[in-house]
Amino acid sequence: MTVASAVGSMPGSTAEEYDEALRSVLGELPDLPHLPELPGRGPTASMTGRALAVLADLDADLQPAGWRLTGSSGSPGIDHRRARSLLAQDLDALEEQADGYTGRLKVQVTGPWTLAATVEKPRGDRLLSDHGARRELAEALAEGLRDHVADVRRRLPGAALVVQVDEPALPSVLAGQVPTASGLHRHRSVDRPEASALLEQVFTAVTESGAVPVAHCCAADAPIDLLVGAGAHGVSVDLAVLAPSAYDDVATLLEKGAPVLLGVVPAIEPATPPGDKALTDRVLRFLDMLGFDPAAVTDALVVTPACGLAGASPAYSLAALKQTRDVARHLS
Repeated sequence: MTVASAVGSMPGSTAEEYDEALRSVLGELPDLPHLPELPGRGPTASMTGRALAVLADLDADLQPAGWRLTGSSGSPGIDHRRARSLLAQDLDALEEQADGYTGRLKVQVTGPWTLAATVEKPRGDRLLSDHGARRELAEALAEGLRDHVADVRRRLPGAALVVQVDEPALPSVLAGQVPTASGLHRHRSVDRPEASALLEQVFTAVTESGAVPVAHCCAADAPIDLLVGAGAHGVSVDLAVLAPSAYDDVATLLEKGAPVLLGVVPAIEPATPPGDKALTDRVLRFLDMLGFDPAAVTDALVVTPACGLAGASPAYSLAALKQTRDVARHLS
């Protein structure tokens, strides 16, 4: 059966709005709900702050230019402590609202390359500029994810966990397009074997923790083959922008019955919202282009919004979740 889920972020900036977002996710996406992220609450709730809250043995603080590592565990800044506290509060809310849940559940974390392109070293400039620093970051993320998965499982022992590793910056990292701190230059490109090695550490940690690792990249040139080769069991992509060169990689996953989370519903309300039939037909045309009978891939396919919903209005975000669920039902 084709099911519905979402990428992760939702609109809102208060604890009450977080509780409402969680109720919406659990109510509208009953077959594969996710732990919502509300970046509107500030940097400690952004995708970077959220991932730093998971890190093991590395601390960070918030500078005017953004997040910066401060060294080994023992000296976290106040914002890093807030990020960890906020994640714990969100998990408390999940434990309360989803008590007794026994289906699949998705949590999200920013991947090592997007973090390396976003977070600064203790003395400035991105971690991406330092081979040793980015390797240490991947190790800390992998170890932290083991603890994070164990924590979620302790709270919801009946849930089958899916960990979505977000890598929106990976194509830019591979292409040498990430700007330096000055903005005058670009960091050197990372070769694919090294990129794969750090991703493999993270995906392996998720797998060994008993969860299913899925990689999310909504760029047109999402390197699906690299992500899967490094250990991702499935991918999450935006159908509207996905380059035809990636179609074969998607087809290979569907043929194996591996999870493909297909972004279909607009993440921002368009002037003329598409109807359920138009979105369903778009997916059917895509499957036909790949040579699949829709009935043969319903168990692998997951319908999602095109990207996170943080930029949408609360009313539209709820409507998008409902439409995502409806399109999945039509495909089933």
